[in-house]
Amino acid sequence: MLDAEFNAQIGQFIGRTFPGAQLIDVQQLTAGASQQTFRVSVRHREGHEADYALRRAQPGLERSSYGQVTPSVEAELLELASSADVPVPKVIESLHSTDGLGDGYLMEWLQGETMGQRIVKSPELESARENLAFECGQALARIHAIKVPNRLQEVLHSVSPAELVRETWEAYITLETPQPMIDFTAQWLLSNLPTESDSALVHGDFRNGNLMVSEQGITAVLDWELCHLGDPMRDLGWLCVNSWRFGRRDLPVGGFGAVDDLVAGYEAASGSCVDRDALHFWEVFGSFWWSVTTLGMAKTWRTGETPSVERPVIGRRSSEAQMDCVHLLIPGDIDSGRPQREATDLPTSVELLSSVRTHLKIWVLESLDGADKFLLRVAMNSLAIAERELQLTPMLEAEELCRLMSLVGEGELPELRWKLVHALRSGVFPDARALHQHLRLSVAGRLTVDQPTYSALTAG
Repeated sequence: MLDAEFNAQIGQFIGRTFPGAQLIDVQQLTAGASQQTFRVSVRHREGHEADYALRRAQPGLERSSYGQVTPSVEAELLELASSADVPVPKVIESLHSTDGLGDGYLMEWLQGETMGQRIVKSPELESARENLAFECGQALARIHAIKVPNRLQEVLHSVSPAELVRETWEAYITLETPQPMIDFTAQWLLSNLPTESDSALVHGDFRNGNLMVSEQGITAVLDWELCHLGDPMRDLGWLCVNSWRFGRRDLPVGGFGAVDDLVAGYEAASGSCVDRDALHFWEVFGSFWWSVTTLGMAKTWRTGETPSVERPVIGRRSSEAQMDCVHLLIPGDIDSGRPQREATDLPTSVELLSSVRTHLKIWVLESLDGADKFLLRVAMNSLAIAERELQLTPMLEAEELCRLMSLVGEGELPELRWKLVHALRSGVFPDARALHQHLRLSVAGRLTVDQPTYSALTAG
C-alpha cells in the first residue's frame, strides 16, 4: 500500500510535468535492491489518459557497493542510448529535490513482453524469436559504440576483467562458506583472462528478462543501473548464461537464439570481429558471478537487511550457476543416483512437509492473486527444497565424504570441505581427474536438492 503523502507528492510532480493533468493511480511494480519502479496513470488536461513509468532510488539508499548508477545517471544513459538508435523508453522528466521523492525520473510507458519465460515460450512471439539473437547483437554493438561524455566517465565504474574476477572472488571469500566449485572457477578465470580490449560502455545486465519484446522484435532495453566501463564482450557472455535461458539450454542466447546469430548481428552493426574465446570467458564469469551473488543475497536475509521469503530461495540458486560452470569447464557424468524411500509406520518429516505444501497448493494458492500468489509459490518452493534436503542429504553427504577422503585425507565433512577449498585457493590441486569428478558430483548432488528440474542437471 502506498501512503497518502507519497501519492500527493506524485500528484504534485505530475502537475509540474504536465500542467493541468491529474493523477489517477500509482502502482508499484518492482522494489529492487537499489531502485523502485511505479506505473503512474494520468488524465491530461485535454481529457485523454496515459500511463508512464517512474523510476526512483530506494529511499535512504545511494550508490551501492556493486557500482549501480543513480537514477539520474541512468536517465542520462537512456538519452545517450536513444541518440545511438538503441530501443529504450523516452525520458520525459527528472525528479527535482523539491518534489520530495528522491532521485529518479519519469519515462514513457511501452507495450511489450518482459517476462523471460514468456519471451522464450509464447506462441505469439514465435516470429520475433527468429531474429531476436541477431537484434540483440545489433543493439549491443550500438551500446558499445556510445561515446560517453567526460562527466559520466567520472561517475561510471571502470573495471578490468582481472579486477572483476578478484572482486567477485573476494566477495565470496568474505561469506565464509566452502564452495569448491566457486574457487575452482575463480582459478580458471584468472588463468584464462581475455586479451585486453578497448574499454567501452557496458550495459552490465543485458539479458532475457531485461528486454521488452513484441511481435516486431525488441521494443526496449531496460534496467541500465549496472552500466560501467569495461570489456564489451561481457554483455555478450552474460546474455548467453544458462540462468537466463529459462529451460532452453539448447538455445544459448537467452533461450531464444544461436550464438552465431548474436555474433553476426554484432559484427554487422560494429564492423569488428567477435573474439569467441572472450565470449566464452565472460559466459563462465557470468555463471561464476551469479553463483556468488545469490549467496550474498542469502546473507542479506540472514542479517535482516532484506527480510523477504524470496531471498533464502534465491540463495539456493547458487548450485544452478555452479552446475553451469561445471558444464562449461569440466563436463562429464553427473549421475549420482537417489536413495530409496525407507518404510515406516509414521509419516516422515518429508511426508509432513509434502502434506503442508499440497494443502497450500489445493486450498490456498488459487484464492490469491498478484504479489500474494507469487510469494506463496516462493514459500512452497522453500518447503519443497526442505523436503528434498531431508530425503537426499544423508546419502549425498556420505558419498561426498568418501570422495573428499580420497582427495585430501581423513577428517569430518566440514573440515575436509574447507581443506579442499584452501588447496584450490593456494593453487595446489589434488589429482585432476578425481577432483573434476568430485566437483561434478558434489554440485549435481546439491542441485538435486535445490532445483532438480534445472536444465543443467543433465550429462550433456
